[in-house]
Amino acid sequence: MNRALWRPVGRAAANAAITLAIILVLWQGVVSLTGISPYVAKGPVEVWAFLFSDGDEPGSAAANREVLAPLLAQTMQDAALGFVVGVAAAIVLAILFSLSRGIEAGVMPLALLLRSVPLVALAPVIILITGRGTPASVAVIGSIVVLFPALASVLFGLSRAHPESLDLVHVYGGSRLTALRKVNVPGALPSLFAAARVSVPGAVTGALLAEWLSTGQGIGGMIQKFNAAARFEELWASVAIVTLVTLVLYNLVQIVETAVLSRMGMTGTLT
Repeated sequence: MNRALWRPVGRAAANAAITLAIILVLWQGVVSLTGISPYVAKGPVEVWAFLFSDGDEPGSAAANREVLAPLLAQTMQDAALGFVVGVAAAIVLAILFSLSRGIEAGVMPLALLLRSVPLVALAPVIILITGRGTPASVAVIGSIVVLFPALASVLFGLSRAHPESLDLVHVYGGSRLTALRKVNVPGALPSLFAAARVSVPGAVTGALLAEWLSTGQGIGGMIQKFNAAARFEELWASVAIVTLVTLVLYNLVQIVETAVLSRMGMTGTLT
């Protein structure tokens, strides 16, 4: 890894550290300054002790991690499903829209309509069609959260191709599909990576919603149960873990973006 690549990677790590510090300060501020009972509100110190204090007896940090680890694994699995389906659907739709204005005119109003309706309102219909607790319901709910921001980013990237390059393909007899494959898609790589970065927190949010509304599994399904059972340590620890993992995944995508775009001579967007 050359020096030109280490610099943006270090910048991404510094930004992640700053973001984490801000989250911790805001978290402690909410716990300390809002007057919430200490029995309910748990700050960073309490959550750290809950997860990492020594001991092997029941109720120890090791036992607590054993309880939360499978929940996190399930949520990450559901988030990965929503991420893959949502990003793939966004790329396919963006390519179809670029190839045919008729398809765009026919599909885009429906997409905008779905975007304007709260997902909580759509969830009963989605669950009725796909079945409660099925992977299909997780995929649909998660992909809806991911789809629209990713679609906007990919469409923007595909539209930024140089007209001269497109004209050159047409002069040599290339079709619109050939121009899209050789000019638009390679030039849209920064936007594709931007769509992937934006989709990471969206996929996690979609997974939590799907678990809450449909499957009852993972962290999204257990948060309400933790709250009802007054298991506030597990509640706050679950939220903290999923937030930290989302931040780490977001920055990993940034690092991959930097490596790939630097290798291809493109400018990455580590923002």
